[in-house]
Amino acid sequence: MQDAPDVDKLTEEEAKAELAHLAKVLLKANLEYHAGDDQRLNDAEYDELKRRNTAIEARFAYLKRADSPSDVVGAVPSGRFGKVTHAQRMMSLGNAFDAGEIHDFDDRIRKYLGLGSDAPLAYTAEPKIDGLSLSLRYEAGTLVQAATRGDGAVGENVTANARMITDIPKNLDDAPEILEVRGEVYMSHAHFEALNVRQSEAGAKTFANPRNAAAGSLRQLDAEITRARPLAFFAYAWGEVSAPLANTQFGAVERLAALGFSTNPLTARCDGPADLLAHYADIEQRRASLGYDIDGVVYKVDDLDLQRRLGYRSTTPRWAIAHKFPAELAWTRLEAIDITVGRTGALSPVARLSPVTVGGVVVSNATLHNEDYIAGRGGDGGDIRDGKDIRVGDWVQVYRAGDVIPKIADVDLSKRPESAVSFEFPVICPECGSDAIREEGDAVRRCSGGMICPAQAMEKLKHFVSRGAFDIEGLGAKQVEMFYRDDLLPIHTPADIFTLQARDNENLSKLAKRDGWGATSAGNLFAAIEERRTVPLARLIFALGIRHVGEVAASDLARHFGSWQAFVDAVDAAGPAAARHLQADAAEAEERRIAAREGRRARIKPARDAVWDGTSEAARAAWDDLIGIDGIGATVAVSLVTAFQQRAERASIDRLIAELAVEDAAARDTRGSPVAGKTVVFTGTLEKMTRAEAKARAESLGAKVSGSVSARTDILIAGPGAGSKADKAAELGVQTMDEDAWLALIGGT
Repeated sequence: MQDAPDVDKLTEEEAKAELAHLAKVLLKANLEYHAGDDQRLNDAEYDELKRRNTAIEARFAYLKRADSPSDVVGAVPSGRFGKVTHAQRMMSLGNAFDAGEIHDFDDRIRKYLGLGSDAPLAYTAEPKIDGLSLSLRYEAGTLVQAATRGDGAVGENVTANARMITDIPKNLDDAPEILEVRGEVYMSHAHFEALNVRQSEAGAKTFANPRNAAAGSLRQLDAEITRARPLAFFAYAWGEVSAPLANTQFGAVERLAALGFSTNPLTARCDGPADLLAHYADIEQRRASLGYDIDGVVYKVDDLDLQRRLGYRSTTPRWAIAHKFPAELAWTRLEAIDITVGRTGALSPVARLSPVTVGGVVVSNATLHNEDYIAGRGGDGGDIRDGKDIRVGDWVQVYRAGDVIPKIADVDLSKRPESAVSFEFPVICPECGSDAIREEGDAVRRCSGGMICPAQAMEKLKHFVSRGAFDIEGLGAKQVEMFYRDDLLPIHTPADIFTLQARDNENLSKLAKRDGWGATSAGNLFAAIEERRTVPLARLIFALGIRHVGEVAASDLARHFGSWQAFVDAVDAAGPAAARHLQADAAEAEERRIAAREGRRARIKPARDAVWDGTSEAARAAWDDLIGIDGIGATVAVSLVTAFQQRAERASIDRLIAELAVEDAAARDTRGSPVAGKTVVFTGTLEKMTRAEAKARAESLGAKVSGSVSARTDILIAGPGAGSKADKAAELGVQTMDEDAWLALIGGT
């Protein structure tokens, strides 16, 4: 997944494909980690992949897969051991990676419990051991069963092996009648090194890390092998208990220690996020000298009654979180900075590095994001890396961010060569020579060449034939590259695809005579192309590859306008207003700059209104209609208008349409619907359905769902927390109702 785009730049098709890839990679990693004793993906890489998966699901909730890694705990037991159903599920933990997320965690808990920011709230903090989770069941003080986590609900019976670990008591005095003790089996660094020496001398398999060694040692079919392995165990939690251990998390851990279990001496009670972060820093400083692997610190609400009130999500407790340590870092030399051009014309800088191993993976490329990142500026204009720029020849610090291209974290100025010069970001496209323009407020510089830029043209063609677009069998990315570079049968624009067979006939069926092709394969390709001459409107709009227009936006546009001609007419009509919108944005930015310089409050509305004066009613109405489509907005509308106003792009689109039969969006049967043809807006919190469900229901009844209130709005459905939209509806005299009234209105249809 090299050079992966930021999540907020993914199209729906790209997001769908990446979620499928992530599900496959993370499932495999889970199996290796929990069931195969063979961790090939390190913790930092795994965490970053999980975070990216979660971020994509947050933006594209409707694309969440049934096998989403977000809903997975551990892995299904391997079948080598008997299965054990846990009396209480063994949950996983949510992760945090910086101080801000810890404060957010505290804020969420306080909000859930109704506690003010000044109310006392204690936590425990304990090292997160990098080992194998184990649950020990004691009945009447006797160890009767030991089980691995498995998938959280069902684990493996490793009782005989657990009895071989000296840290695990076989009998307990003064324990509850039923007690499930949970903790982590691990191996110290010294014992790990000694074990690998013995394994190597015996010609047996050596282990990659202590965690793998511990897992492999515990999951031996021969318990005597486990006995010979130096395993240890820390207890830190419990499952089913017939009587409470204590009233607090810290007290319960102390009780486990009193019963004879090893508990981690670095476990501490903390008062609030500041104490938690201070303890985290202390543990991080001690990490290298502990003698065993940890990968973070776990925070838990201390009061067990509050834990019960907070409860659980599907796979994680609300009352606990793991604050993970940063990903592994490495230093290397920056050899060059290359510029690549993507489908939307974005110029993306890539660092070419002297190869270096980071987190077990050899890295030779790293993303540099954009020209501000190279210059040492952040998205808010402030300094990053203390304002240090990045230059060719620099000694740079690299970190892995999961299975995506690594990133540069820092620069060592003491090793900067005297010959190193500031990198000048190109203002000319390296592919076609067109101006590379950076618009106001955009972090990315883009080639203005459009379809004349070979890099953009080829990437747009690949998008055009992708699965969510025309999905032409036999014409994938590899074939697109071949035809794009072909002198005899070139495909440079989408329309060229649909003239391919005619041009081939003119050239005496040359395609069938080429290496790798034959009469059958050429015929199959032509047939597949012919099948796609008739295309649904939504697929066509998506296939054009217009910036910001993904599958969902394309479907919304198709459903709203119904036909290709209505869609094109609306975009053309909105053109003058789109230009005014951009001018108004520029005027607002200028007014803010002047106001900041003069030390006064910016007068935004007058600045914008002055630009809009004189706009025709038709253009304004077309613009309002376009941006009023729920899920569209000004950014998408400007992108549509810009694409259709580009002369070369418009000519390419017109040539394509001449080759196609475009199917109108299917009109719904809305006979008897009380809201057919009406424009509705939802605002505030809906309590009886999700926003997506409400939108789908309204549209199924023939209503148009808008994202903003205007004079053309017929109904505003306002839930708790409705704000400015409710105020504007009242100002315009728009009918307003609550969710119950809305459901009563549409309930009989």
